[in-house]
Amino acid sequence: MKKVLNLFLFFFLWSTATQVIHAADSIFVRETRIPILIERQDNALFYIRLNAGENQTLDNVALSFGKEVKLSDIQAVKLYYGGTEALQDRDKKRFAPVEYISSHKPGGTLAANPSYSIKNSEVNNPGSEVLLNSGQKLFPGVNFFWISLQMNPGTRLDTKVTAKLTSVTLDGKKVPLKMFSPEGIEHRMGVGVRHAGDDNSAAFRIPGLVTTNKGTLLGVYDVRYNSSVDLQEHVDVGLSRSTDGGKTWEKMRLPLAFGETGGLPAAQNGVGDPSILVDTKTNTVWVVAAWTHGMGNQRAWWSSHPGMDVNHTAQLVMSKSTDDGKTWSEPINVTEQVKDPSWYFLLQGPGRGITMSDGTLVFPIQYIGSDRIPNAGIMYSKDSGKTWKIHNHARTNTTEAQVAEVEPGVLMLNMRDNRGGSRAVYTTTDLGETWKEHESSRTALIEPVCMASLISVKAKDNVLKKDILIFSNPNSTKNRNNMTIKVSLDGGKTWSPEHQVLVDEGYGWGYSCLSMVDKETVGILYESSVAHMTFQTVKLKDLVK
Repeated sequence: MKKVLNLFLFFFLWSTATQVIHAADSIFVRETRIPILIERQDNALFYIRLNAGENQTLDNVALSFGKEVKLSDIQAVKLYYGGTEALQDRDKKRFAPVEYISSHKPGGTLAANPSYSIKNSEVNNPGSEVLLNSGQKLFPGVNFFWISLQMNPGTRLDTKVTAKLTSVTLDGKKVPLKMFSPEGIEHRMGVGVRHAGDDNSAAFRIPGLVTTNKGTLLGVYDVRYNSSVDLQEHVDVGLSRSTDGGKTWEKMRLPLAFGETGGLPAAQNGVGDPSILVDTKTNTVWVVAAWTHGMGNQRAWWSSHPGMDVNHTAQLVMSKSTDDGKTWSEPINVTEQVKDPSWYFLLQGPGRGITMSDGTLVFPIQYIGSDRIPNAGIMYSKDSGKTWKIHNHARTNTTEAQVAEVEPGVLMLNMRDNRGGSRAVYTTTDLGETWKEHESSRTALIEPVCMASLISVKAKDNVLKKDILIFSNPNSTKNRNNMTIKVSLDGGKTWSPEHQVLVDEGYGWGYSCLSMVDKETVGILYESSVAHMTFQTVKLKDLVK
């Protein structure tokens, strides 16, 4: 009963804080749970909402780092003033009036926008206790402040930072703080593999990620030059390559790009939504994508039509690499092998494909049937990619899917379901000729209707020495936020809350792809709230404790 009364009092104070002037002004603090990008000059660590009534000046803010934090990794801690709040927004109780650091403005994704914040203080090479002096005059009403963290360039990807905001001083007096975050938040590092504006591209979308036999990470994505919109547009398939576990990435390559093919502008020859696969028997890497030609810059989802030729329907094209992702073949068009002429649109399930234990190559696919309803399934090759086949779809009104081999010869297809709310899951033992609904389908994994990632990792290939499934998506039924990595220890039947790690609470486009970096570590390439393509790593022992 005492806990209930305390909780009631806590929310009562919060609801009245912006309306009632107290002798001691109200200060609310929210700690972020978003990636700390090593290359960024500013990363939001704490947000402060201060309702100034009697007080005139913010003197200082103090914080402390956890005992386990390697202080030499931290280059600087900064305090910014974000101004005041619009009167009509008071009931929204925001912690920031704008996005202080853009994730979408070309050339403006690495540091705080000076139009939105005033830097009050900066402490370089900080100790475990940090005092950020301010002297900022307060605007009558709600004032916003935020604390920024800048890491040293050599910081390891597996570094974690814990911190606590310990005090705020107004007019010479420390004021009680009301925290709006759980305790013990671990801030994880990340790398912005692709930022808005890189290589003169407005946006990067649709990640795919694999690890080659040599341990090289290959990330693919759409290079969307003019805007973030889907095909048909000027879109190429880009690839980033890392040989050091994702800490650094080589200059972007283009495995698939059509330019002004057929006398039409590049924006009417877009190719995108890639999926990538490593043939583990030969280390040949395959990329498959949809090429759209002559659709007049309208959305391909509606502008692709029945038929087989390039002028009427999207083409399914592939490229392969036999040198660990360094160079890529000319496009290989497999449309004639796999498309039914009555289908409006055939394309891959973006993300990644797999090599089965018997050497069969499998990509997830989706198609819009003659009835205009989309369906998800698989395509496969028994001859190392020379020829491909498609049998039957798994479930109707589904789209972007990922496939995993859960037992020898048993494939699990995890699908985006247009009905909303949760993922659809089906299995097949005959490469898609027949399908069976899995017991977890439409119950175990929530989604806001979005792409997701699923990989199977055998006991011999991971430090836990257990067969596991790893899944990632926005852990929500409504919004594309709360990007979460989850582990199942029972073949996908259950996904326990104890075996999850939230990597980004912020809002983004929400697509992700997983791959093992080594036996201890899973990597995720995803559309985060801080960069168009963000790479992070999580130790399996953080996921399964």
